This record gives sequence, C-alpha cells and structure tokens, in this order.
Amino acid sequence: MARTTQAPRARLSDRQAETVRRLAEAAVAEVAEHRYEGLTVRGVARRAGVAPATAYTYFASKDHLLAEVFWRRLRDLPPPAPLPHGGSPAERAAEALRGVALLVADDPALSSACTAAMLADEPNVRRLRARIGLRVHERIAEATDASPAALQTFELAFYGALVQAGMGHLSYDDLPALLATTAATVFPPAPHGTTPENTP
Repeated sequence: MARTTQAPRARLSDRQAETVRRLAEAAVAEVAEHRYEGLTVRGVARRAGVAPATAYTYFASKDHLLAEVFWRRLRDLPPPAPLPHGGSPAERAAEALRGVALLVADDPALSSACTAAMLADEPNVRRLRARIGLRVHERIAEATDASPAALQTFELAFYGALVQAGMGHLSYDDLPALLATTAATVFPPAPHGTTPENTP
C-alpha cells in the first residue's frame, strides 16, 4: 500500500529530528543482524523504540530508510583534505570522492543494503538520490574546473564502481586506487604552457 511521508529533513522539530536520527541508527543495527532481505520498517521502529505508525510517517519503505542512512553519512562527510602543493586536477577529483567511496566500506552488509535501496524506483528514494547526486557533483566540481563532460564521465565511473562494490564484485578498499586511475584518465594534465581555459 502506498504511503505518504514527509521529507525527513523538512521543518522538523528537535524531537522529530531525534526520532529520525534514532530510526537511521536502528536501521544500521537491523541490517547488521538481518541484512537487507530481513530488514523491515517495523523492525527498525521496534529497535528504535518508536511506534511503527510514527516510523512510517517519516519513511515509506526500507529502501527510503536506507537511502536516508547513506544521505546522512554523505551530508556529514567533511570536505576533502587539501593536497600538498594543490595537487593536479585528477588528484583533487579523486580525493574529493575518496571519502564518499568509503562511507559504508567498513560494513559489507550495509553497503550491499544501501546499493539495493538506492536502485529502488520510488519517489522518496528518487528525491534522496537526486540530493546525493548533487552533493557528489558539487564535491567534484569544487575540486576541479574541468568541463561538464569530464565531470559527468567521472561521476558515471564513480557510481558504476559503487554499484560493483555493493554487489561484491569489487572491494571497497580498492576504490580509492581505482578512482585515482580513473581520474587520471578523465582529467589528464594540461600540456605544458596551457590552462583549462585556453586548451581547445
């Protein structure tokens, strides 16, 4: 049955925000115990000490809840660390997404669950996916002044790598090196004496 929910971050009181936080934390614990397949909003509500009806006020499904978990970790991620001597465009782009790639690296069950949830075709997940995509794009764009086409190419490669890692085909620990290799291909150094603005 379709449910109508409010956006978890829109106009919440302190008490409501605390409820959302507890639900998100309980979801992580439930995934560790039951994995994605056994996760339910009711189970998360029970662990968080929240009535199921209240939980459904904020989250329409387990996919919505897991997408929120990923978004909150991304939202709270600090800016990328400055690189010595500024770094090349490729190095800055790879560093911008290093932390994003490792958000759920320490929890294979959660990474797999978030991957499945983020692919769900439902309005609440699509909204969070858009917000996540915008934040990822901003981190890359702030790190390098590359062309829109180069930025999009790097983003697509990044999301593909995340999906592969979530499915168990890649190790999350290998993602930083893979990002560095991909960035070096997408953002090659400008020829000597040129800048991104005067390169054809």
